[in-house]
Amino acid sequence: MNDEAADVEVRELRYFLAVAEELHFGRAAERLGITQPPLSRAIRQLERRIGARLLDRDRQGVTLTAAGEVLRTEAGTALDAVAAAARRTRRAGDPERHLVLATKAGASHELLRGLLDAAAREPAVPPVEVLLCEVGEQAGLLRTGRADAALMHRPVDDLKGFATEDLHTEGQVAILPAAHPLATRPRLTLAEVSDVPGLPMARWPRLDGTYPDGPGPEVRTQSQLAQLVSLGKTLLVIPASSRAWQWPDHTAIPVPDAPPVTTVLAWPAPSHSRPLAALIRTARSLRTPAP
Repeated sequence: MNDEAADVEVRELRYFLAVAEELHFGRAAERLGITQPPLSRAIRQLERRIGARLLDRDRQGVTLTAAGEVLRTEAGTALDAVAAAARRTRRAGDPERHLVLATKAGASHELLRGLLDAAAREPAVPPVEVLLCEVGEQAGLLRTGRADAALMHRPVDDLKGFATEDLHTEGQVAILPAAHPLATRPRLTLAEVSDVPGLPMARWPRLDGTYPDGPGPEVRTQSQLAQLVSLGKTLLVIPASSRAWQWPDHTAIPVPDAPPVTTVLAWPAPSHSRPLAALIRTARSLRTPAP
């Protein structure tokens, strides 16, 4: 890579991503709202700056080189980081700014309520706006700057690149239909809930968006999951505090041998935001010792 690589422009990366996704200069130019000649010049300039060919062009169309495949991933990350920096800076300059806290709907409900109450009493913490999301969405909201902090769970959530403060560690429970024979048990084991005839465990998407193999239904939202449990189509194992969202025809049974889950406050590292630092201090005061 030559010295000009440090001078790569955001515009060039955006143009390259359009071509990499469309694999066609004409369609990419139309998507960007420009004509094809300046798009071609920008890609050639980008290749000169980086010192590597990014695209192969022939009569059949456009393909990415090995270097182009790498840049497609890296450019997306870089553009997300630039957008996130702009959002955070814009909010920091707003005299009426709020801190945005992302959390899974129904998760860590009592802890969330305690944190909001404590933050409201702390003059250094600006108003906190709660951004409710589905499972696995907090990391994206933090990385794109749409949230300043998030309540997340170790080991199930993607904490890569974030600073964290451990707040609470707890066991897990199985949520299953109240009418099911197992609903009368005082406790269950992971082996038992993993092999219930006619009641397979729900399957959440992995961090890469794919689903694990298994007979259980694929779910993406808490509302999907709640209704499937109510209909006797699935069960799940979740942190005990997340049972706040369970329906009246659900039952929660402790699963003592399930791995413990720790609720953490997570934020992009490093952060130089004083309001966020005040929120972190407030959250730290609510920390409970591990069982």
